[in-house]
Amino acid sequence: MAPADHPRSPVPEQLLDAFERHLLLEKGRSAHTVRAYLGDLRSLGAFLADRGTGHLGDVRLADLRAWLAGLGEAGGSRSSISRRAAAAKTFFRWARRAGRIPTDPSLRLVAPGKEKHLPGVLRRPQAEELMDLAAVAADDDDPVHLRNRAMLELLYASGMRVGELTGLDVEDLDLGSGTARVLGKGDKERIVPFGTPAADAVALWLGSGRPRLAGEHSGAALFLGRRGARVDQRQVRSSLQELLRHLPDAPAMGPHGLRHSAATHLLEGGADLRTVQELLGHASLATTQIYTHVSVERLREAHRQAHPRA
Repeated sequence: MAPADHPRSPVPEQLLDAFERHLLLEKGRSAHTVRAYLGDLRSLGAFLADRGTGHLGDVRLADLRAWLAGLGEAGGSRSSISRRAAAAKTFFRWARRAGRIPTDPSLRLVAPGKEKHLPGVLRRPQAEELMDLAAVAADDDDPVHLRNRAMLELLYASGMRVGELTGLDVEDLDLGSGTARVLGKGDKERIVPFGTPAADAVALWLGSGRPRLAGEHSGAALFLGRRGARVDQRQVRSSLQELLRHLPDAPAMGPHGLRHSAATHLLEGGADLRTVQELLGHASLATTQIYTHVSVERLREAHRQAHPRA
């Protein structure tokens, strides 16, 4: 249940309800993003009410800047402040187009850029060793171990998100052509390729593992848990982290780390940014460019270790 309005908030719940429908039905935003935006806007409404702003049309750029500055002073991270600024800009743009306000006060609102974190990634030999560990574990013919091997091979081979992996149905894979049809953010569909090792692991799972776990609740789900229901992201994370315990010097990472690793290794192998962007399903090339930072950092490290005048 949504929290009650601030008694004098210029951002009433009725307006937020309409904005929520806009985000979900027209923009296709995820439920997580919508919840975060609505929480940010309730925070803004309370801040504005405390400043004596009674109507949405009276909000000015200075009010929004003061709101963000206050969040920073309270210890908010740059990424959190950036998201709050995005929530405000999206909301006021919508309100202006919907005729709720005469002008958009957020047009010149600038938030601090998000922190650039180099994601934890496996080096190529580590990725190979991880897949070898998964294969050895699957030698016992336990259907869950066959599943784990297929999931990890497919994650690393395709660079898909873990949520995309768990959402796959059997019919979404074409083992002959080595392609998978995935549903990404904003319900955008794309085709991703994968290689022979992943195809072989998935074929073994389909032939020898899945039939032993399938039940009345399995439906068309590609990957199943022990009780026959569609596998969830927690189970994928658990299977990966169990294997990483046996991999010396591996970075702390979850399933998304295999996506990071795939992107980095593609770029190191000569793939261009546009190709990697399409493979990963990034809406913006700028999102993909973080992996160039990872590759450059590895080059620097190799240079420091090998060059006599580094």
